[in-house]
Amino acid sequence: MDIIRIDVGAAGGPKVSTEGLGDYAGLGGRALTSAIINKEVPADCHALGPENKLVIAPGLLSGTTAAMSGRLSVGCKSPLTGGIKEANSGGQASQVLAKLGIAAIVLEGEAQGDDLYKVLVGKDGVKVETDNSLKGLTNYQLMDKFLPEYETKGSMISIGTAGEMRMANSTVCVTDIEGRPTRHAGRGGVGAVMGSKGVKVILVDGADTKARQPANPDAFKAAAKEFVEGLRKHPVTGQGLPAYGTNVLTNVINEAGAYPTNNFSTGQFDGASAISGETQAETENSRGGEGSATHGCHRGCIIQCSGTYYDKDGNFLTKQPEYETVWAHGGNCGIDDLDAIAMLDRLDDDYGLDTIEMGATIGVAMEAGVIEFGDAQGAINLVHEVGKGTPMGRILGAGTEATAKAFGIERAPVVKGQAMPAYDPRGVKGVGVTYATSTMGADHTAGYAVATNILKVGGDVDPLTAAGQVDLSRNLQIATAAVDATGMCLFIAFAVLDQPETFQALIDLLNAFHDWNLTADDVVEYGKGILKNERDFNERAGFTSKDDRLPRYFKREALAPHNVTFDVPDEELDQLYNF
Repeated sequence: MDIIRIDVGAAGGPKVSTEGLGDYAGLGGRALTSAIINKEVPADCHALGPENKLVIAPGLLSGTTAAMSGRLSVGCKSPLTGGIKEANSGGQASQVLAKLGIAAIVLEGEAQGDDLYKVLVGKDGVKVETDNSLKGLTNYQLMDKFLPEYETKGSMISIGTAGEMRMANSTVCVTDIEGRPTRHAGRGGVGAVMGSKGVKVILVDGADTKARQPANPDAFKAAAKEFVEGLRKHPVTGQGLPAYGTNVLTNVINEAGAYPTNNFSTGQFDGASAISGETQAETENSRGGEGSATHGCHRGCIIQCSGTYYDKDGNFLTKQPEYETVWAHGGNCGIDDLDAIAMLDRLDDDYGLDTIEMGATIGVAMEAGVIEFGDAQGAINLVHEVGKGTPMGRILGAGTEATAKAFGIERAPVVKGQAMPAYDPRGVKGVGVTYATSTMGADHTAGYAVATNILKVGGDVDPLTAAGQVDLSRNLQIATAAVDATGMCLFIAFAVLDQPETFQALIDLLNAFHDWNLTADDVVEYGKGILKNERDFNERAGFTSKDDRLPRYFKREALAPHNVTFDVPDEELDQLYNF
């Protein structure tokens, strides 16, 4: 496996070089992106300056026949948080890059002039071409232009207009199985960093590639079989997610009183049932169409938690809006119209915007009186403003915290500049700890305590009490970092947490493929090493314990219906990284 470096500021135009993993041997996915960023990027640099780098890395098991192994990590210094960032995406790119023998693509240097670049990646190497016809194109317009070049066995990695305009809320887009731009490394403004390097699109050609071969084929095959059996027999990964997608959580979290509504003002939304996973699946199935309510985001996915959303006339609109998106543009904004939410999802994907950050930003704008809560058309209009880069759009595209400052609003649900996802930290205190302490800013995926607090997976910790939440979040953050290095979908964690044999099967996959001898303790140490890299970067960037806090209003304002505040002591938060 090689690292491909593209120096966009080289004399005479972008220069491509290839090198082995060297000091980065044994690393993949998030482990590799965070190691490169920590070692090679000055922590105090400007995120859009020449010293920052964008690292695109498949996981340790990507490109193999292992199920669920096609997640892609994108890392950089974040324009949104000012700290280290790893944003994770499904889609086809991770598998194809790994099959091509690419451990990472590193974009570095300073783009010269206003040219935009197209990067071509295939079995014959990497080539960079100037292509200014791409200026101002959205992700779906890029699809229309390039689909014949990557549709069959490749993938497109791109930025929309938001990334091109270097907005702090901008994504790196990855195409799905059908070649549509529906999968995004969404969080932290990674698209702006790609835009700052002048790279608009990376076309990955997987023609004539084959699956990566394990060091120990028989052991790998046995472990793969055990792993799949574990996923299929778990009620979450084998039943709930395939039937209703991630949006199965809407009714669950709303019933638990932890569903942030109208910019985190209350914990239950009266319109939840109208936008629930059950209603969404019924709508998708009744409208029909290929891959309607059950679909995978990349080849090799057996959970199939995604779907395809068609409009009332049977035309493709977007992929099945995920739980976070339905919440962000739905309950958080007082909107209970699935078709409007699906349109907002389509626009976010097209312009290249993180749905969580965008929905939270609109919620703040609604509180400021820009539009009213529940105004679906108004929300759609605001996303268009962002995509077009109008003055209002530039404010909103800078993210939730910047929008709150612009409109004089205290109640900005952010940590380290990044918006909170779809769980109120007062109603799910374990995830509140994760929001506060994660190296990434507010991020549920960094340590998904909802699993244990609400779903009772991997144990049972009362979501409404402070006791045990720091230990829970710590263990989950360590485990998650390790999973993010493998290229595995995070949803495997449900089965891994509940079924020791499934966890062992994952370890056996790694050992059989790489000829390693990892134990469970080694996996824990691997995860700790990733977090230590990320903490080291953030500390050198100026972060202190004061940044590992929720906004004060979460301690001051009680959340209905349970009338609870976030009361995990600061002293306990400061002990999370005591390993």
